[in-house]
Amino acid sequence: MADKKQMSTKYDPHQVEPGRYEEWLKKDLFKPSGDPEAKPYSIVIPPPNVTGKLHLGHAWDTTLQDMLIRQKRMQGYDVLWLPGMDHAGIATQAKVEGHLREKGITRYDLGREKFVDEVWDWVHEYGDIIHQQWAKLGISVDYSRERFTLDEGLSKAVRKVFVELYKKGLIYRGEYIINWDPQARTALSDIEVIHQDDQGAFYHVKYPFVDPDYTFDGKNYIEIATTRPETMFGDVAVAVNPDDERYKDLVGREVVLPLQGRHLPIIADPYVDKEFGTGMVKITPAHDPNDFQVGNRHNLKRINTMNEDASMNANAGKYEGMDRFDARKAMVADLDQEGYLLRTDPIVHSVGHSERTGVQVEARLSTQWFVKMKPLAEAALKNQNGDDRVDFVPERFENTFTQWMDNVHDWVISRQLWWGHRIPAWYNKETGETYVGMEAPADPENWEQDSDVLDTWFSSALWPFSTMGWPDTDAPDFKRYFPTNTLVTGYDIIFFWVSRMIFQSLEFTGKRPFEHVLIHGLIRDEQGRKMSKSLGNGIDPMEVIEKYGADALRWFLSTGSTPGQDVRFSYSKMDAAWNFINKIWNASRFVIMNLDSTTTSTMPTADQRDLADRWILSRLNDTVKDVTRLFEDFEFGEAGRLLYNFIWNDLCDWYIEMSKEVLYGDDQTAIANKQQALAYVFEQTLKLMHPIMPFVTEELWQQLPHVGDSIVTASYPVEHTELADADAVAQMSSLIDLIRSVRNIRAEVNAPLSSPIDVMIKTTDQSTQTIFENNREYIERFVHPKALTIAADVAAPALAMSAIITGAEIYVPLAELIDLNEEIKRMEKEAAKLQSEVTRADKKLGNERFVQNAPEAVVAEQKAKRADYEQKLAAANERITELKANL
Repeated sequence: MADKKQMSTKYDPHQVEPGRYEEWLKKDLFKPSGDPEAKPYSIVIPPPNVTGKLHLGHAWDTTLQDMLIRQKRMQGYDVLWLPGMDHAGIATQAKVEGHLREKGITRYDLGREKFVDEVWDWVHEYGDIIHQQWAKLGISVDYSRERFTLDEGLSKAVRKVFVELYKKGLIYRGEYIINWDPQARTALSDIEVIHQDDQGAFYHVKYPFVDPDYTFDGKNYIEIATTRPETMFGDVAVAVNPDDERYKDLVGREVVLPLQGRHLPIIADPYVDKEFGTGMVKITPAHDPNDFQVGNRHNLKRINTMNEDASMNANAGKYEGMDRFDARKAMVADLDQEGYLLRTDPIVHSVGHSERTGVQVEARLSTQWFVKMKPLAEAALKNQNGDDRVDFVPERFENTFTQWMDNVHDWVISRQLWWGHRIPAWYNKETGETYVGMEAPADPENWEQDSDVLDTWFSSALWPFSTMGWPDTDAPDFKRYFPTNTLVTGYDIIFFWVSRMIFQSLEFTGKRPFEHVLIHGLIRDEQGRKMSKSLGNGIDPMEVIEKYGADALRWFLSTGSTPGQDVRFSYSKMDAAWNFINKIWNASRFVIMNLDSTTTSTMPTADQRDLADRWILSRLNDTVKDVTRLFEDFEFGEAGRLLYNFIWNDLCDWYIEMSKEVLYGDDQTAIANKQQALAYVFEQTLKLMHPIMPFVTEELWQQLPHVGDSIVTASYPVEHTELADADAVAQMSSLIDLIRSVRNIRAEVNAPLSSPIDVMIKTTDQSTQTIFENNREYIERFVHPKALTIAADVAAPALAMSAIITGAEIYVPLAELIDLNEEIKRMEKEAAKLQSEVTRADKKLGNERFVQNAPEAVVAEQKAKRADYEQKLAAANERITELKANL
């Protein structure tokens, strides 16, 4: 046992946490037990992107997982928490390209192979940083099973899925309008596009009729409004609604494309909204998804006017080579000069921007690979109605999942990047034939592999089973630990990741990927703002740990909100977290210093327990039962509240203080019994706290005699029904109410504990009198009376402060300090509070639905509370009458 004298009087995480994680790893405490009789429990970590350091959101996410894993490990489950990281295609490539730009280098200067080498260097650097951060947080993952989304095993799974979906007709290649990031020069899926309000304009332009003699509504042109004049050279038609009576005579006529002279037909299509603007729109199939569909229906040509970097191409005529926004300015100026520009109306409109690079996205005609989503989405939605459904916590987030699945579009999965999983498709150099397979064709010199890579989320969607050894369905981990039990993630990636894992898992394993999805919110700053670089309000979790320790951060993160809700970070909350650990530390220090090497932490027998022991063991039992249930329900905030109240109030403020009465006495048997009770309660409390605060609980655990190797693998507390002791709880509640009431009176009249006062207790029933008589030593210790009277026939002094508790009235004669009028006001205030409680109870008991539907015990408890409040109210009113009589 460690030297007790080494325990400081103040909790210092810098003395507690360093080196502890390495000890756990050295002892292989985080690996599965391998016990075939144990029930398996598994979590796969949401793999962080190797784009940079972890933020507070990651810390929150991993803390919640670690709490579940540590508790299940202690409960005897065969636990696997599988770690790993995501190659994060576009995000990582964008970071590395940005890094190279600072040196004046582009990826094209390096070439594909050397650029990929640069990315690997980045991955290794930031992968090491993430490992260091995981260690600081204390997460108990099994590093021997760590995976990376570009591992050979996972790459094989990716190829398998691509090939199988292709064979089933669920992956296809086609020319469509897609979201295009001109900086990263790659396609984006819909959910990688962030819409934000930008300043823009409606440019109203004349499109003259080809027939110079034809006029409509007195004009020889039609008016077309556009927000993007730079795409005009891609116009191939003007459309009106076929039901729009205004324009029936225009259908079939032609207009001239300004600045270029091409003739454009006027067509009728139901896509056009008669009520919007003029009811006429230009059709640009290569630059707008809706126009693309109109063009398909009318067999119109597709004219792309931009290069991959959003500069204008040869189809843009004299504007070729100009940046898209420079071309817009130049074209508007030319339209104005040549008399085509009617007017410009400034507007604010929602414009898509790349989630990764921030640049404005282009709708661009492109040949891409797609996943046909409808049958996969239907299967996922159908599964939610069966026994193998995925349970969302909170339930409301299932609606987010189902709404997206109901309205899902085909998923563009090809990316024009160099970093990622190469698409397993090859094109014959002579015939153009396409080959899709697990491996390259037998004669690779005649084939060229598709240069694109797959969307990062394509490989991430396979994470729960590809990490377990799939597609080898006989892989031991896959057979033992899949499906996984719980996924912990934020609500912001339900579309990106959760949905895709569900439909891919169902498609390829026939099973859900996880039983539960625990959704948490975002971490915001103290003002409720999202943390961002632009606001400069981001918090580095490692800096928080450096100041407060990992356990304090974990306590704040785990207990700061309810499932699905955001949490606000503040240093005042961190101060409170540190104070709580310091309270535990000092209480533990007292306990440890009052144990000896022969003390055991086995549960004390019934004959060894006094009232305080019976009470704390009953309260501990309730806490174990409730915290275990709340963990199962993922209600960590409520579990934390119960733990806090039990430790701070019951254990520290009351039980430890009451224990001093015995420990500082002369009865050696009583002392030994108290030591054993303290050791047992303290050990069980450390176990309850360990999943949340692993470092400090391990440190304190090691100070206990006879505890075993590590708290990591200690058995988690279980409910002992024989410890439930309603009588002890009731007796202690009476004592605590009495002591608190006298202390409150002392505080009101500024009479410190060092100042002896007379305390008179008028008992209203025999059981209360017996409790107080049997526990005089506690009352005398905690209220420090000059004289203590306990009797049923106590006469209330005229000049006394008073309090009403269950079963007794308390009088503290303080004639020289009492203002009768103030005491009457105080008692009237107390009577008003009691009256409101009676009224509230009456309302509840008067509710037929409550009385009929609530459990019988709950209704009985409510009736008992009402009777107690009514008795106290009567006593308070009687006391008010007595006081008024003495005015």
